[in-house]
Amino acid sequence: MTDLHIKLREDFILRNPLLTASGTYGYGDEIADLINPELYGGIVTKSISLEPRVGNPPPRIAEVTSGMLNSIGLANIGVDKFLEEKEEFLAAYNGKAIVNIAGRKDEEYVQVVKKLSDRQWIAAFEINVSCPNVSEGGIEFGRDPLILGQLVKKLRHATDKFLIIKLSPNVTDIRVLALAAQENGADAISMINTVYGAAIDIHTRRPKLNTVVGGLSGPAVKPIALAHIIKTYKEVDIPIIGIGGISCGADVIEFLLAGAHAVQIGTANFFNPKVCGEILDFIEQYCTENKISCLRDIIGRVEV
Repeated sequence: MTDLHIKLREDFILRNPLLTASGTYGYGDEIADLINPELYGGIVTKSISLEPRVGNPPPRIAEVTSGMLNSIGLANIGVDKFLEEKEEFLAAYNGKAIVNIAGRKDEEYVQVVKKLSDRQWIAAFEINVSCPNVSEGGIEFGRDPLILGQLVKKLRHATDKFLIIKLSPNVTDIRVLALAAQENGADAISMINTVYGAAIDIHTRRPKLNTVVGGLSGPAVKPIALAHIIKTYKEVDIPIIGIGGISCGADVIEFLLAGAHAVQIGTANFFNPKVCGEILDFIEQYCTENKISCLRDIIGRVEV
């Protein structure tokens, strides 16, 4: 058997490199009967904000070639109801529970982190500074390295938990943002969030999303994600968690070779609820055929 464990920090070890992507797996309990959460190394929750959010008006999802567009707008139940309704399930989960956090202002991020930091079952926070579908917060923090650095520094002072910063591809140079996150105390970065995209109904001549432009995810963005990871891996010393169009085991191997320590599976969960198990089977077979005893040995080993 191949050793699938991935160490992101001395006290943060994943049993395998597969995580759910925020916004595609709910809070874990909603679809646990369809997708076994125990197969994953960890669950990344839907974004949580200080107060509940209704998100953007519909239509806010559209299927496109090799992917999907969304403009959900970080709709969520808020941190208080999250603890009231979801804590029992996540506290009993036998993997890493990672809570994704969104905010309109830096103090909102800090307040949510402080409210949750004493929960022992929370293994990490993923900070969403890259959502393209909200008018306040979100990507506004993820475009400017100075603003991002200030936010990360405040969050680092607020918690000792493993801190992941989720970065956007919709910037001039993602490496500058990755370095700002690292230099101000982030333990890891996750990349990439969705890419700007749009679709038009040719019969009505109207956009398929109420917001006109949304975030593109799915297989269409995989080459973009890989390119960003290959470039960023050379610049940072902290682990990268790869996101973007992963739908099979070969995709995971590509991301690890590019420099990702772990990956998040998102859109694929919608069209193939069995994808995690299939990926684990593929990884085991690939490692056996290639005489790889520890999966972590291939991280960043793309030959360029």
